[in-house]
Amino acid sequence: MTRRIVRTGIQLGALFTIVLFLVFLLDNRYSVLPASIHNALPAHHPGLVITDITIKTCSSLNPLSSCRLDPELWHRVEKDLYLSSGWVSSAWVHVKRKREEELQPGDKVVLDVKISRLDPAVGEKEQAGEKWEARPAGVWLKRGGKRHDSDKKGTVTAVDVLFGADAVEPRPGWQLLDTPLLLDAGSEIPQARLSVRRGKPSDVSRKKEKEKWQPRVRKDGKFKIMQVSDLHLSTGTGACRDPMGVKVGTKCEADTRTLEFVGKMLDEEQPDLVVCSGDQVNGDTAPDGESAIFKFAELFIKRQIPYAAIFGNHDDEGKPSLSRAAQMSLLESLPYSLSEAGPDDVDGIGNYVIEVLAPGTSTHSALTLYLLDTHAYSPDEGTFPGYGWVKPSQIRWFRDTAQDLKKAHSKYTHIHLDMAFIHIPLPEYRDATLARTGSWREPPTAPVFNSGFRDALVDAGIVAVGCGHDHVNDYCALSTVPNTSSSSEGGDKGTGDGKPALWMCYAGASGFGGYGGWGGYERRLRVWEFDANEAKLATWKRVEGPGDAERKARLDEGVVVEGGRVVGLAT
Repeated sequence: MTRRIVRTGIQLGALFTIVLFLVFLLDNRYSVLPASIHNALPAHHPGLVITDITIKTCSSLNPLSSCRLDPELWHRVEKDLYLSSGWVSSAWVHVKRKREEELQPGDKVVLDVKISRLDPAVGEKEQAGEKWEARPAGVWLKRGGKRHDSDKKGTVTAVDVLFGADAVEPRPGWQLLDTPLLLDAGSEIPQARLSVRRGKPSDVSRKKEKEKWQPRVRKDGKFKIMQVSDLHLSTGTGACRDPMGVKVGTKCEADTRTLEFVGKMLDEEQPDLVVCSGDQVNGDTAPDGESAIFKFAELFIKRQIPYAAIFGNHDDEGKPSLSRAAQMSLLESLPYSLSEAGPDDVDGIGNYVIEVLAPGTSTHSALTLYLLDTHAYSPDEGTFPGYGWVKPSQIRWFRDTAQDLKKAHSKYTHIHLDMAFIHIPLPEYRDATLARTGSWREPPTAPVFNSGFRDALVDAGIVAVGCGHDHVNDYCALSTVPNTSSSSEGGDKGTGDGKPALWMCYAGASGFGGYGGWGGYERRLRVWEFDANEAKLATWKRVEGPGDAERKARLDEGVVVEGGRVVGLAT
């Protein structure tokens, strides 16, 4: 009797499972379940869906022409498709969107978008018989009004605009349309391109993603950081400044060449982390900062390399489409980005710490990286002309954070190291009497005012600091402290002969959109390699190079920290 009951239970359970599977399968394909049940299923897309897309063009010569449709019905994507460069015209993408639960019988949702001069149903076999609706600027929409059409995986749930023939889309779930919008813009204006998101956004929390990308020393005890500075990317391909190896009159696309160089270095060096130390975006030539940011981020995302960024003086210069805060918010949202805005009560955007964990499953940090915002220009041009500096609130944050972390680092069984990255060099970089390796090609444009940050770095035991800003300088200078003095708050600790305390290094500029060319300068970047087993830090540079041999060479390679101690130059 008992066996019969068990057998019957198993059969009923199997039957129920098969029926349930078939119903869900049918629902996914034909939407057979009631909406109240269907909406609770995993395939349901919560949030907004796009019901229509159009382009609105207006002219400054016509006072009755409006660039905005009824805001009760239409949401405008706040990017002028002419990038504010049209003589008299501007154009804007508008979308209609609704929450799924607000959709009424007869409402249509956008299932696909194409850009074409002809109806996509004409001449495309796979589109034969499909009904496409025409919109301005060559936009064609396929819309569906069937029950649960809004839940299809291809349903459009967001629309954005990117610019340039070299535009890329690194966001998961988004697709950049191949064909640009058909506008009458001149060739000097970067082409506008639609990017659409299909389905719901990722429901993976940012915290979980960052845990997944947590930097960790490799099994061999090594950890490699590539420092890339001054990319100076534009909206569109940009124009080269001072390129080496280019004949006069030959076209040189700055961003294309910059990204090819950095991409090759990533493939050859295979770093564990990339630090972008400022001026990724060339504000004056990047009216759409999003398009510029996506270009460098895509380099790292497609290679699955974690990366972190701080800002320089050019990232939000001119008339930027994105403020410093908005750029950081965008970076925080991208895959493999470890970038953070930092505390609200500290000056600047981008003051944060990255912990590099010891090998294996250890929860202890082997290497700590401090990244700080050095701002842009002096807030007191009359007294201290030139560039900005690390502010007192940042120094207090840095000192407090370093002190707190030391307690945790004391539990690490090996020697822990600390580094820092900034954009604008410290005033101490100007000291020509310091021992150094590498090239000093231009006067360092460090701030006139000295806020004492170098002293704070030395007090906290930072072994090396990397900066950018001065494009053709690529030297490392050794800052020392007197052997007989103890550390104190503020003031000069001495930079002549004494105990090695801190290596201050330039990355050298990587981007062709910024100045270069002094003294035969080739675009370059800096590599740092940490060895956790020996508490050693080595560094070298890689250049684009006129020849293959020079490009593959490690320039000015040397050890700057050994056994946890800052070491001087070999004599």
